[in-house]
Amino acid sequence: MPGKTTSTKAASAASKTLKSASTASKSKSAAGSALAQTETRNTKNTSSPAATKASKTLSDGRSGSASKSAADSALSQKKKK
Repeated sequence: MPGKTTSTKAASAASKTLKSASTASKSKSAAGSALAQTETRNTKNTSSPAATKASKTLSDGRSGSASKSAADSALSQKKKK
């Protein structure tokens, strides 16, 4: 079953997150996961370690909106058990 795909808006936010020198590694991990799932024929899902990092990004008050958007996209693509 194909996975969900990252929207253009979320992909743009993920790109900004990856390019930022001040962004934490957990945010960059979530952004990378979101960007990996931008293809039309996406068969990928967010891994458990990436989902954990995305969750931490969302709960960290220091995370910017681009990081949180990328993390949100990555979490929404986590395969449910």
